[in-house]
Parts: sequence; C-alpha cells; structure tokens
Amino acid sequence: MSINSNARTVIVCMPADKPIDWFSASEILDWHNLPAGTPHTMFPVRRGRIIGWVSRWSARHLVQVTRRFGAVVWAAGGRKSRLDLTAAVTRANTAAMIRWRTWAQVVRTTPAAKPWGDFLAQHKAAPAKVTLEEARRRFEAQPRVLAMLSFNTHPCSQFELDPYELDAYQAGEATYTVVHWQQAITGDAVVTDDGRLLQPVSNTLADKLRFLAEAGAYLNTLRRSHQILALTVATQP
Repeated sequence: MSINSNARTVIVCMPADKPIDWFSASEILDWHNLPAGTPHTMFPVRRGRIIGWVSRWSARHLVQVTRRFGAVVWAAGGRKSRLDLTAAVTRANTAAMIRWRTWAQVVRTTPAAKPWGDFLAQHKAAPAKVTLEEARRRFEAQPRVLAMLSFNTHPCSQFELDPYELDAYQAGEATYTVVHWQQAITGDAVVTDDGRLLQPVSNTLADKLRFLAEAGAYLNTLRRSHQILALTVATQP
C-alpha cells in the first residue's frame, strides 16, 4: 500500500476450531475499531500432491475463491494448508525486482530526492503555511519524482512506479523487494489468533520493516490448520 492510498489490507487469523468467514472477521476488526472490510482475493491456492486433481476444483476450507476454467486458483483466505504462501511470496518478489530495476533505469540520471514523508511532516508542522496541496506540489517538483510520473504516463507501461514508495526504492533493490514479498502475505496489518493487532507504529520505512519482520515471523508459527483471511479496509482519518 502506498502512503497516499485510501485503503489497506488487513490479515485476520483465527484458530483451526473457529472457521473464518467475512462476518466473524468483520467482528474482529470492530474490536480493534477498524472499519468493516471486504474480502481481498490475494492468495494463490495450493494443489495437493496426492489428490491435486480433485482439490483443484474444491473450494472447501477457502473463502471468496476465484476460478479459472472451473479450477480454484485464488482465494481471499481459508485454511493455511490450502493457501500457497510460497507462491505468493515468489510472485511478489519477481514483480518487485522487475519494478525496481526499471525504476533504476528511469531515474539513473536524476539526483536523490526527499520522500513524501518529509513533505507531509512540513504540512503537519505548519498546516496554515504549508497546505497538503503545497506539500504534494513540492514533493512532485523533484526531478526524480517527475521522472517516475513521466514513466507512468507512457501508454506502453505495464506497471506504475509509485512515487510514494520513493524511500523504499532509494533504499536499494534488496530492501524494496523485501517490503513487497513480505507484504504479499502480511498485508498492511495482521490481527493474530489471540487478538493482537500488529501494524507499523508510523509511516516510516523503518517501522514498516519492523512490522513486516514481526508479522512474517508470526505467520510462520501458525499451524497448517489455522485460518487466514485478507480484508480490504478503509484507511482511518
């Protein structure tokens, strides 16, 4: 999720003995004073090695599935054993690597730029002097940001370079790809099976990386029988 996005992805986790669905997940979000969400189909579905031909058609233990030629290929969530988190990470890592290397070519002749967070801080410190519109104008006036915006306007561009991820881009390929492959399974926040809310304490890249490390480690500890559901929720004002 980019800094200026009006929505974010929350991953809700539940024990195996409590099957997850949209209603139960929305109740959990409400406990944390988060807006009600809608299922976000973001996880590839795993095919069993032994009964793969049968399982590819079954939506059992899955939520909000997407089919291709009748086969279940994506889901918003379900039993962890049925979600191919490794495939999600691999795809996100490859896509992020391609984006970063394209970005490096696009901005290679431009000087380093200040990230959006610096300009947003100026606005918050003196909103009457630096309006949000003025802060955005100053941010986008930087040559490196202009190069990214210019790339996004090209009719043949297959993806966009998000200027609001500038801090991650400038931190290098390894950092940029780590953010995206981890976020492919953690989303922007995680509600644990014991009710804790894991999320970055601020919009800084360092705090996002700390959250991703904690959330990723938590998801790795979940048993295959645990339930996971991704929801898209509105960003709180």
